[in-house]
Amino acid sequence: MKASFGEKIFGAVNYVLLGLCSLSCLLPLLNICAISLSSNTAVSAGKVSILPVDLNWKSYEAFFKGAPIVQSFLNSLLLTVVGVSLCLFVTLLTAYPLSRKLFYGRKLLSLAIVFTMLFSGGTIPSYLLVNGLGLVNSYWAIWLPGLVSVYNMLIMKNYFENLPEEMEEAARIDGANELQFIWKIIFPLSLPMFATIALFYGVNYWNSFFQVLIYINDTSKYNLTVLVQQMVRSASILQDLSSLEPAEMNMLPPEGVKSAGVFILLLPMVAVYPFIQKYFVKGVMIGAIKG
Repeated sequence: MKASFGEKIFGAVNYVLLGLCSLSCLLPLLNICAISLSSNTAVSAGKVSILPVDLNWKSYEAFFKGAPIVQSFLNSLLLTVVGVSLCLFVTLLTAYPLSRKLFYGRKLLSLAIVFTMLFSGGTIPSYLLVNGLGLVNSYWAIWLPGLVSVYNMLIMKNYFENLPEEMEEAARIDGANELQFIWKIIFPLSLPMFATIALFYGVNYWNSFFQVLIYINDTSKYNLTVLVQQMVRSASILQDLSSLEPAEMNMLPPEGVKSAGVFILLLPMVAVYPFIQKYFVKGVMIGAIKG
């Protein structure tokens, strides 16, 4: 069907608005990257916009030499990979039974779980509980309290409820038990939903900041987010780059090193997202719409 003149105008306006929104997200990232690759003189003079001026890699060299970047990156990787794996497993164990019509009391349990979205114990009771369990200064203090996100659980539950009941009946006739049905039928059909929820959990764990500061006392266990945040808030960490000569330190742009840290922090998520983008919209929409 040929689009009318009004539909063409509406489409053009949408493209312009979406393009502006995209630029508002892209330009700050380009500016951070340009600052990290520019000289101290250009950054101090305010000449850097979205393209580097006097291209150099000194900020990245200083960041990798002076800051515990490798250890912090490995900590972030461990926190994210283990956290996402545990959360997907426990969310599956929660959502699947609640999606089964034969499960007695599933509506009451669902309401009780949704109630936690509105009310929580708060930071101090949570810390006292974690401290009482002896989990302070351990990543389990971050993993255990957030094993199940109610929002993600509801998406998974609604997704399972939308799957045809005939598949389960056919699997039962073929002799499949509950675990075989989940692994061989439910899981392959739910890859878009699992990829979407893994992205939600992954972004949350990769950007963990407040929880790490509260529960982790050992600085060697800090993740990349906390390291970069400390660099952005304080210049003292830049003065600890003892591997650099004083002359190199004077030529080093502090804003460039901070921008390098921010860009390195953002790069993994930016790199991973295009590979699961095709699952993102499909997973959210199928899990969020019932019927």
